[in-house]
Amino acid sequence: MPRRVIGFHLIITAYGFWLPTDPRGSWSDFVRAWELRKFGPATKADTRASVAHVPHDRDARLDAKRALVKRPVEFTGIQAQRVARGFADYVLRNQVTVYACSIMPAHVHMVIGQEARKITQVSRLLKGAATTALVDAGLHPFVNSPFRNGALPTPWTRHEWVCYLWSDEDVRHAVE
Repeated sequence: MPRRVIGFHLIITAYGFWLPTDPRGSWSDFVRAWELRKFGPATKADTRASVAHVPHDRDARLDAKRALVKRPVEFTGIQAQRVARGFADYVLRNQVTVYACSIMPAHVHMVIGQEARKITQVSRLLKGAATTALVDAGLHPFVNSPFRNGALPTPWTRHEWVCYLWSDEDVRHAVE
């Protein structure tokens, strides 16, 4: 009998958190940002396991972050509260089961139950709800650097990291 996904460990990252040229590896196939190309090609990771703990050239990673067009996003406590409010609004409206949520300065961990929507769509909608909450409160990280048309750059990265949870034990481990 085939196994069924019962939940997801969703990691949503803020702009500048993990760059495609990170010396530890990334999931990127290419470097999209011109300002990062001088740091070399994308460093494709060959594992789905976290490489955050892998020893690396920290100075090289920080040099690349300093070259970004905008400063990497690090949410303050007040901004994190607004992100939480945006998530809560979406979760309540859409009856999403959330077992755990940890909003860190530059990324978010969420453990979410089985979903009718694709988890990538849920991630996009969560990011949108959080961004709306930041804008409504005047707390958007890029409030002082809008695009020419007045729109604000997203404080989030394009993609998310999803770990599929297959058992109650997987869910408990992700929550811990």
